[in-house]
Amino acid sequence: MLLPRYELKSDASLTVFEFVSVGKKGEIQKIIQYSETNLKDFYNLGFGDKNLLTGEVDDKIISDNGDSQKVLATVVAAVYAFTDKYPESWIYASGSTNHAPDFIELV
Repeated sequence: MLLPRYELKSDASLTVFEFVSVGKKGEIQKIIQYSETNLKDFYNLGFGDKNLLTGEVDDKIISDNGDSQKVLATVVAAVYAFTDKYPESWIYASGSTNHAPDFIELV
C-alpha cells in the first residue's frame, strides 16, 4: 500500500533530507540525517524538526501537526533512498521522547 508522503530534498550524498510538514499547526520544516558511527556501514538515523537557527535536527520537539502517517511514510522513503545508495548499510534509530518506541532497527 502506498501512503501519501511529502516531497524530499536531499544533498548529493543522500545523508541529509529535508521536507515540510503541513498540518493543523501550519508548516514545520523537518530534517532526516544519517550519521556514521564507529562501526563500519552502521548509521544513526536522526529525525525531527529543523532548528531554524542552527540548521540541526531537534528531536525533542513533539510537533503534533496531525500528519504523522504522512511524515512517517516520508521518513521511510528517505530510508529507501539511502539504502539504495548504500546497500551494505545498517540503520539504527531510537526514540528521544516518551511518545516514541524504545528501539527501532531499520535494515
